[in-house]
Amino acid sequence: MGEKIRIGTLISGGGTNLQAIIDACEDGRIDGRIIFVGSDQPGAKGLQRAAKHGIPHFVVDYGPFIQAYRQDPDHFAPPDDFDLGDVLSKQHLFSAGTPEDHQKAFFSTRAAAENQLFKAMANHGAIDLLVLAGFMRNLTPYFIDRFNTDPTAPRIMNIHPALLPAFPGVDGYGDTFRYGCKVAGCTVHFIDYGEDSGPIIGQRAFPILETDTLEDVKRKGLEQEWQLYPECIQQFAHDRLKTVKMTHPATNGAIRQRTVVKIAQID
Repeated sequence: MGEKIRIGTLISGGGTNLQAIIDACEDGRIDGRIIFVGSDQPGAKGLQRAAKHGIPHFVVDYGPFIQAYRQDPDHFAPPDDFDLGDVLSKQHLFSAGTPEDHQKAFFSTRAAAENQLFKAMANHGAIDLLVLAGFMRNLTPYFIDRFNTDPTAPRIMNIHPALLPAFPGVDGYGDTFRYGCKVAGCTVHFIDYGEDSGPIIGQRAFPILETDTLEDVKRKGLEQEWQLYPECIQQFAHDRLKTVKMTHPATNGAIRQRTVVKIAQID
């Protein structure tokens, strides 16, 4: 393996997945190094993990941008390069019936925060991979397009607490448990314009026993996440993750296209 990849990470909370990635970088299971930890929450405990390991860290609080828009939407100034029409044409976060003023408020404030996020990230130089390790904000097309400059080579990775495409959203383990599933799991995927809808890189599953509580499911899930995420990042570090377009028939007879990840074999 040549030079280690440069990894940026974003968190919102305690950072247990961040810790798993830090440990894997330090013990050689990931051929990479974390060059910053960013958060949208000033009090995120994961920032303490970064400090303990001497990793530079920063905070971009989304709250003031949202509050400023609510107080005076007519004079709220998104970034100069923000194109609302372009973002609305690409996004898959809101349904077609969602009022445009609601979408405008969401994407304008997020773009303002994401612009600051970019500036903070730029202070640490170029990065090869951006890892969302419990970052509880949906990234918008404004951010994604600025970071993924080559659409055929996605570079933003996320972990989700469910076996996607089932149970997207913020409470994957809870949704899985309440639905009565007998199997739960976690998924690592690349980010796209929707919510937890990007190309799947890897998954791990485990049984839900009759005696399991929701807390048991979450505990088991985290244990799987801590193994799966470093494995997927290492696949990226070895340049083994290749995205390809595949077509398949839809229920209405139309042909749909989706992007999938193929793992290349090492010669």
